[in-house]
Amino acid sequence: MEARRFGAARVRVPVIGQGTWNIDRGDRAEAVRALRAGIDAGMTHIDTAEMYGEAEAIVAEAVRDCREEVFLVSKVVPSNATRRGVVRACEASLRRLNTDRLDCYLLHWPGSHPLAETIGGFEDLRRAGKILSWGVSNFDVDDLERALAVAGPDRIACNQVLYHLGERAIEHAVLPWCADHGVALVGYSPFGSGDFPEPSSPGGRVLDGIARSHGTTPYAVALAFLTRLATTFTIPKTGRPARAVENAGAGALHLGAAEIALIDAHFPRGPRPRMLPML
Repeated sequence: MEARRFGAARVRVPVIGQGTWNIDRGDRAEAVRALRAGIDAGMTHIDTAEMYGEAEAIVAEAVRDCREEVFLVSKVVPSNATRRGVVRACEASLRRLNTDRLDCYLLHWPGSHPLAETIGGFEDLRRAGKILSWGVSNFDVDDLERALAVAGPDRIACNQVLYHLGERAIEHAVLPWCADHGVALVGYSPFGSGDFPEPSSPGGRVLDGIARSHGTTPYAVALAFLTRLATTFTIPKTGRPARAVENAGAGALHLGAAEIALIDAHFPRGPRPRMLPML
C-alpha cells in the first residue's frame, strides 16, 4: 500500500483509506469485519463523523486492539463549530470511539459560525493533545482562502471533497489549490454513491479492459485513477470484507500514461461548476 504525506499532519498515510458513511445500515458484525479486513490489508486511514449515526461506535469496535496502527479521522458538524462547541463535540466523538485522541479532526462543511471560532477550537484541542491535526471538508477555493487567512500556512492538513469518475469538478481549482498549499485532498464517495459505470457502457468497458490487464477489478482501477496525483487520497466505504481487500489492492496499482489518458477521455472532468458539488 502506497503512503503519502498527509498535508500539515506531517505523517505518511495510505492513499486508500476507509469511509464509514451509512456503514451502520447493514449488518454490524459484518461491518466490523470489513473494517478489520481493510486495516489488515493496509487501509489504516479510517474516516468517520459525529453525524454518521452509529459509525463511530462501529469504528471503535473495529480498532479496539489496533488503535496505534490507525490514522483516525472524525468530523464536527457546522452547528457545533463554535470554539467551545468544537471541543465538546470532539470529546463526545472520543468517547464514542473509545480513544484519547484523533489523528485528524475536520469541519464537515462550511457553516455560519466564524472560522476563527472553529479553528480556535481546533487549536485548543491540538494543544491539549486530543487531536494531532485538523482539516476541512467540502471547502471550495474561497473557503480555503478564508481558512488559510485565519490559520496561517502549514495548519490545514486536508480538504475532503466529493470526487469520483463522474464528478471531477475539484480538478479545476480545488485540487490545484490544495497541491500548491501542501494540503492533502481526500476524495469521498469514489464509486459515485451507487452510480458506478455499468459494465456494458463505453466507460465501463474501458475500466474492465484495464482491470483485466492488471488482474484486478474496475473498482480498483477507478481508485488508482483518483489517487494518481501526489497529493490525493480516497476513502471508499464497504460493509463487505472481500470488497475491502479488493479496494486495498488499488494502493499498489499504478496506471500507465496511456491508461490514464483513456480513462480521462471517457470520464471528462467537464466545465468548472459555479458551486462545489457535495453530498
